[in-house]
Amino acid sequence: MTGTWMTTRAWLLMAPLLAVMIAVIGWPLIDTVGLSFTDAKLVGTGGNFVGVENYTKMLSSTNFQRTLVTTAWFAVVSVAAEMVLGVLAALLLNQEFRGRTVLRALMILPWALPTVVNATLWRLIYNPEYGALNAALTQIGLLDSYRSWLGEPGSALTALIVADCWKNFPLVALIALAALQAVPRDITAASLVDGAGPFSRFRFVILPYLAGPLMVALVLRTIEAFKVFDIIWVMTRGGPANSTRTLSILVYQEAFSFQRAGSGASLALIVTLIVTVLALAYAALVRKTAGSAA
Repeated sequence: MTGTWMTTRAWLLMAPLLAVMIAVIGWPLIDTVGLSFTDAKLVGTGGNFVGVENYTKMLSSTNFQRTLVTTAWFAVVSVAAEMVLGVLAALLLNQEFRGRTVLRALMILPWALPTVVNATLWRLIYNPEYGALNAALTQIGLLDSYRSWLGEPGSALTALIVADCWKNFPLVALIALAALQAVPRDITAASLVDGAGPFSRFRFVILPYLAGPLMVALVLRTIEAFKVFDIIWVMTRGGPANSTRTLSILVYQEAFSFQRAGSGASLALIVTLIVTVLALAYAALVRKTAGSAA
């Protein structure tokens, strides 16, 4: 009886939160699903029912396929670089040296900056007329003249990946650093006595403690990178020649720039489905990693 009452009371306490979630998340999602099966415009009538026509057009569209490849490339490269840089920074900040506390605090700053501020800062750095990057590279002789880093299709996406890595690798570093604090010192000391080198210590002693936390960081950053919008919109708006257009920007353009609410809703649901599949796959990997660690 007591257990039943405790369960009932728990549901009663959560009822207001569940009502808010249904109102804020559930109803808009249901409305978006219904909208995706129509040819509705952003302004005007509700549109006519067209079935799965929006989905078939989107999935067979060359623009969607190219944008999907661009998004996947951005996510894979940026997340891989952030994981490597984050682990290296964590290993450095885990050492004993003077000024370590100050350096740890400074490392948080890029992650703490709002994304719009970060994007504006990197736009100034990449500026083709007075940007700091062009000035530095020309002064050391690596460039003969200033380049438009964000204005060339060949370099724009790479420039965005660098900006995104600078913004987000501190998050990975903080997660990895917290995991490093849990590594028993006697185990690392024993590995030194046994003559293990730096790579062997990292591979067999440190990495098992980092695997679980790094998997969580990988999940978070992959999902965020796959649905990236703000940093790219501020810096390039998907250009030049759509070379930096991601799925989130394509959703925005379809729904708001072209005012095709129906096809925009279908595209948004396709992106949601892709991100959900990624999240479920990573969740399975996290459980597998936790099970093997146990």
